[in-house]
Amino acid sequence: MSAVTEEFGGIDISARRPLGDVQKGYTSFLTNDVLLAKITPCMENGKLALVPPLQDHLAFGSTEFHVLRAKDQVQPSWLAYFLSQSAFRRLARQNMTGSAGQLRVATTWLSDALIPVAPATEQTRIVAKLEELLSDLDAGVAELKAAQKKLAQYRQSLLKAAVEGALTAEWRTQHQPTETGAQLLQRILQERRARWEARQRAKFAEQGKTPPKDWQKKYPEPVQPDTTDLPELPQGWVWASLDQLALDSSYGTSVKCGYESQGASVLRIPNVIARKLVLDDLKFASQPLDLHKSEYLAPGDILVVRTNGSVSLVGRAAEVTEPLPGDFYFASYLLRVRCLETSVVHRWVSALLASRQGRSWIESRAASSAGQHNLSLSTLLTIPIPLPPIVEQAEAMNALEAVLLSVSEQEQFLDKSLQQSTAQRQNILRAAFSGQLVAQDPHDEPASALLERIRAERAARDAVKKPRGRKAQEAA
Repeated sequence: MSAVTEEFGGIDISARRPLGDVQKGYTSFLTNDVLLAKITPCMENGKLALVPPLQDHLAFGSTEFHVLRAKDQVQPSWLAYFLSQSAFRRLARQNMTGSAGQLRVATTWLSDALIPVAPATEQTRIVAKLEELLSDLDAGVAELKAAQKKLAQYRQSLLKAAVEGALTAEWRTQHQPTETGAQLLQRILQERRARWEARQRAKFAEQGKTPPKDWQKKYPEPVQPDTTDLPELPQGWVWASLDQLALDSSYGTSVKCGYESQGASVLRIPNVIARKLVLDDLKFASQPLDLHKSEYLAPGDILVVRTNGSVSLVGRAAEVTEPLPGDFYFASYLLRVRCLETSVVHRWVSALLASRQGRSWIESRAASSAGQHNLSLSTLLTIPIPLPPIVEQAEAMNALEAVLLSVSEQEQFLDKSLQQSTAQRQNILRAAFSGQLVAQDPHDEPASALLERIRAERAARDAVKKPRGRKAQEAA
């Protein structure tokens, strides 16, 4: 399945294995066959390919593909382009069968699906025009994707420069902070313990109890950073663990949520994008969360994706930089880390998590089970954080975010351009299969005559006893 790209983007036929390994448990196909993914979400994502010339004429692939073979009078490209239309995929999606997560396009439905058939010579003209227009469109899409890749690389280079100190190297030569990174860490640790003791005293008072002897010794010390093999830091910086910088950390709620519910807003993975919270796709708790006001999201919080089928999404973070418009909590597949110093430290930590260094650390420690990657809270809290003086953090974040704002605007422009290209592709295909892409030739053989020949051939074939065994579906 992975050899076929999405949106009719091609097929990789370079992999070779002994015939005995693939004769059973795989589907065979030939040059010019059309492969269409059966299963969700591959079908909806456009996993479709026209098989190019094969070295051995025969190849094998996943049984999750339908293999369609066009009649002699129907061009394989005509069939493939028709199936690549989003309108056809929507129709196929509506007629899938099976259980959730295992929905498939049934062979019976696909065999009965209708396809417009033009005269053979008109098919040739239409396919030629499609290839001309779509090749130009694909070239433009390739340029847009190349620009996206360059912007992503530029974003990573900026994050790397920030968290390694290169972005503020000149600034350090001209400024002498009154508080070093080590002194900042010590101040945070003292405040962390003081907050814990205050909460414990409040609990004793609420319960009407006298604090027991040596109760302060039960303070849970934060984990120390493992600095083995870590690089040397710029002057005035120090290594800290995320646990040392956090006042609190927790998993989210498992309460059922929906768009129509009336409870508190509950943020999900789609709301955590590129270090920013996106609040335009909200679900709401179906029942009261029974939380103290202080437990809702607040400035200084960082939300982190803890589990996903794609390891590249695990560890994706977004910081809360200003008060939110109401009570917002978060779902169970997110983690919340609340930083003590709310002016800039949470922004700094979020940048570290998004950097190549942070991504490498997270992906190497994410556990995998049943197709899901998971980052536990206890593991996340051990990530080492390079901690500069707070004034240098602010300088780095302001410089970084000013440039990243421009990067984000360019990324949005490219995203919109790609969406327009996708829409234009579908418009071209729609015109092709509605007879509007090329002029019709009155001298062409009518499509009805072509269909009559196809029916006659099918009748003759059906009169002969069919051999046993699986065959590719034939498309009229």
